[in-house]
Amino acid sequence: MSAPRLVVSLNGSRSAADGPAVPMSPDDLVEAALGAVAAGAGEVLVHPRSPCGRESLSARVVGPLLEALRGAGCGVPVGVCAGSGAEPDPAGRLARVRSWTVLPDRAAVRFAEPGAAELAQALLDRGVAVDAEVPLGGDAGRGPVARFLAWPVRDPARVRLAVELAGADPGLVAGLRWLPPVPVLLYGREAAAWPVLRLAARYGADARTGVGDVLHLPDGRPARSNAELVARALELSAAATAGSR
Repeated sequence: MSAPRLVVSLNGSRSAADGPAVPMSPDDLVEAALGAVAAGAGEVLVHPRSPCGRESLSARVVGPLLEALRGAGCGVPVGVCAGSGAEPDPAGRLARVRSWTVLPDRAAVRFAEPGAAELAQALLDRGVAVDAEVPLGGDAGRGPVARFLAWPVRDPARVRLAVELAGADPGLVAGLRWLPPVPVLLYGREAAAWPVLRLAARYGADARTGVGDVLHLPDGRPARSNAELVARALELSAAATAGSR
């Protein structure tokens, strides 16, 4: 089994209004990625942006950004989010993915959105690994979980279940043993981000941080960069892992 990986979500669905820590332009995203990797991130997730700042899955946006990241020596797998924020129409998302000429290593597919299974299979057919994003907690997870369970995972080695938790609930994580045997990434947003990261460390799961998910450090101070969040996340993960032994 490989060691747990820390993924950095560079920008998520944020906008420039969320503050200076959010990278938007290709140059800023490259700088943020290099800083986060230097701080210890093992994988990068990015929401590509058009020149006007809107999320985009266009080949003319995705390809140059991926080339810039790799050309700058990012050195870790790079994923993109193939969600409705970039293309609301499910058929449009499929068309965009099929038009890519430069491929990411992974793509996040939100199983809360229609057309997720078809999109995930199209990505796998193109050689792109898939993060099947599923929210858990309350009633939010029922539909997405059902969609994921209904999707035949034919290549578990190239599929990871990315579970968004509203809080650090060990009971929900324990229930994942009934799901298909694929790698698991646990993450939370905003107030849930740090408790869930500690929970991921205790369970030996992949984890995620970055300004795409959380803008503040555990002590409440605004994060200055993705690199600062990654460094703090690794410190907390190490402490949580040691405490669970």
